[in-house]
Amino acid sequence: MHVKSLALKESLPVSLKDVLKIGLFVFLLSISSRIRLYLPYSPVPITFQTLVVFLSVVFLGRKALPAQLVYIGLGAAGIGVFSSGAGLFYLAGPTGGYIIGFLLASFLLIKIIPLAKNTLWYIACFLIADSVILISGSLWIKIIMNVSLARAVNIGILPFIYGDALKIALAALITSLAKPAK
Repeated sequence: MHVKSLALKESLPVSLKDVLKIGLFVFLLSISSRIRLYLPYSPVPITFQTLVVFLSVVFLGRKALPAQLVYIGLGAAGIGVFSSGAGLFYLAGPTGGYIIGFLLASFLLIKIIPLAKNTLWYIACFLIADSVILISGSLWIKIIMNVSLARAVNIGILPFIYGDALKIALAALITSLAKPAK
């Protein structure tokens, strides 16, 4: 059963099963935003959202983009799915660049995950996607906080490296055990 009114384009029909999977990943993104660790030297908390973004592409394939868009849309509309707030003004805050980075990283992963051949390739794919998220977030911090690029990197990238390495390894392990969606 395909729901024609929810189709993104003719080549991407959305079935009820797809809607449920997308909804599950929107829910997981929201929950993962609540598992957070605040650092005294960064305005952005450490969360598990990047892991969920990576896995959404693994399990949803091209349909990960609608999941990211729904998540961002719900948060922009004022529904509290983000780590510590909601609304358009929240997206204009320090975490907005990372949230937009989720969408950019998903788009990139959709293109490169099918090229991966083994766990090391998956690690490389997730490392590239994570770099997109971190760069997007740190550039946004530079702009909105009016700080130097070095300061933006110090508060927007460096605090996340160890945790992101663990999330990348976990995503690569899960991906190696699962069959990625096309």
